[in-house]
Amino acid sequence: MSLTVTIADIARKLNTTSATVSRALNDHPAISVKTKQKVLKAAAQLNYRRNTVASSLRSGQTGIIGVIIPSAEINFFGSVVHGIESMANQHGYNILIYQSNESWEHEQKGIETFLNARVDGIMVSMAKEANDYAHFINVKKTKTPIVFFDRAHDALNIDAVVVDDHKAAFMATEHLINNGYKRVAHISGPLHINIFKARFLGYKDALKKHGIVYDPKLLFKGDVSISSGVQAIEKFLQLPNPPDAVFAVEDFTALGAMQELKRHHVLIPGEFGVIGFANERFGEYITPSLSTIDQQTVKMGEEAFTLLYKLIGNKGKKELAVQTTVLEPIPVYRESSAGKKNKKQ
Repeated sequence: MSLTVTIADIARKLNTTSATVSRALNDHPAISVKTKQKVLKAAAQLNYRRNTVASSLRSGQTGIIGVIIPSAEINFFGSVVHGIESMANQHGYNILIYQSNESWEHEQKGIETFLNARVDGIMVSMAKEANDYAHFINVKKTKTPIVFFDRAHDALNIDAVVVDDHKAAFMATEHLINNGYKRVAHISGPLHINIFKARFLGYKDALKKHGIVYDPKLLFKGDVSISSGVQAIEKFLQLPNPPDAVFAVEDFTALGAMQELKRHHVLIPGEFGVIGFANERFGEYITPSLSTIDQQTVKMGEEAFTLLYKLIGNKGKKELAVQTTVLEPIPVYRESSAGKKNKKQ
């Protein structure tokens, strides 16, 4: 007997045909329950493993979903993947995860890898370095279903699941203003990416609502990192009229800001308020605890898979209208954004 057990080996053991064994393994209704049980028992005894490559060539499906995330080190993306995986398991799919490490080149390679593997669909949160979208256009040309989550690009007309970033940023900025902070700065992400641009505009609109003139000196264009938070505070504290609060584009940036404020012995909160975005796990445990915005990460993953599953089921049929699911942001106000000392009671 060959090292690789085949359907023919099972058929010989049971003195039946390969066609009967194949139908039994695929739960064909023409095969009796008794025969199916015999085939499954023999397959187990012979340690038979289904040839998934051959099966996928016959069916045109691999049962695999490719997921590209910017970084596995960020809890936000791990939580989204948890939501994706729970739904994928319910529908009989496995997932492959590829880290872009925020690199456009790595993201491009990830897409190519998934297309070569003939995955049934692709889910992507775009790398912050992405500034050329030809690889996504190529996915559309191959008719492979694709869905963005968190980071998307409207001009590509690809289904997406996002949080209402504008509303979330507005809420975060207004919260600081309502707590007595009047010169609120913003540390942004790369503004060519939709979510970071929306957060910047939400910040500006909150200032406008409260009659505060936007000051370009209070914007630091960061790269979504602890170091950009540190660099921003270094710059802000050197201004003749420095800010008294900051809305950071995400929690790691906020963490860097808090570290640098502490190095300068600036009291958080009271003298300076800080709020982040994403509700990373560490925020609850640092001192002071970090105020932030929760993006319903597990739900984001579940909704993204639901969109992709719909596209997979529709493959080869009349093209569906592009759909964007927008989730509500949930504010999580902790110690770092509590009221300013001189706030009038």
